[in-house]
Amino acid sequence: MLRRPDEGALTLHTDDGVRLDAVHLPPRQDSDLVIVAAHGFTGTWRSPRFRNIMEVLRGYGGVMSFQFRGHGRSTGLSTLGDREVLDLDAAVVHARGLGYTKVALLGFSMGSAVVVRYAGLYGDVDAVAAVSGPSRWYYKGTPPMRWLHRAVELRLGRLVSRTVLRTRIADGGWAEEPLPPWQAAARISPIPFLVVHGDADKYFPVRHAHELYDAAAEPKELWIEKGVGHAEAGMTPPVVHRIARWLTARVREPKGSST
Repeated sequence: MLRRPDEGALTLHTDDGVRLDAVHLPPRQDSDLVIVAAHGFTGTWRSPRFRNIMEVLRGYGGVMSFQFRGHGRSTGLSTLGDREVLDLDAAVVHARGLGYTKVALLGFSMGSAVVVRYAGLYGDVDAVAAVSGPSRWYYKGTPPMRWLHRAVELRLGRLVSRTVLRTRIADGGWAEEPLPPWQAAARISPIPFLVVHGDADKYFPVRHAHELYDAAAEPKELWIEKGVGHAEAGMTPPVVHRIARWLTARVREPKGSST
């Protein structure tokens, strides 16, 4: 029987010195699987919506989550998917230190880009599910994404993001463009990879999901969900259960097997 610390909030430390507000929820039944869940831009694991998602997930394994750098109680500044892989790495390392031997990643929107990049760059996980994620950077094809770019690029937008959304964004852009998600997706195999996208997503059209899926090698799956919106806000309990069942099944398969 694996022993876990009491569930609740904790602090993680990244390799570059950022402190992350995090949480560990032990599984309802003993399990060697942990699902590390990564929220979207301006999101938080502390929201009722994300807590509901985590409560579903813990029926399948332990759950680790955290606030990305620059968000809420975490320190640092948001780099919109670049250095956030260090945040995810801190969560994965901590989860393994708790005794979990199977690690699955689940990311939403910006968190989707981060889990895809992490799997492609680090590779040290057993399954990956990317929900409502972009396939590439600088996308401005929808009104919400044009608004987001104004929030990121303009000083007034960053001020509003800081004061209203509790999200502190690094100014000056990227010194070097990070590996885009579609190129990272091409490196994920033999880790099982699931791409989930709603056909009612107002941020990223479904072609982003197809681009991620097409770039990846087997084993992979693509789910286009009818009537589902964007990221955490678009999730329903049945969809979260299906994703959790998929992750649970995939981590038990030999690497490289097709689904």
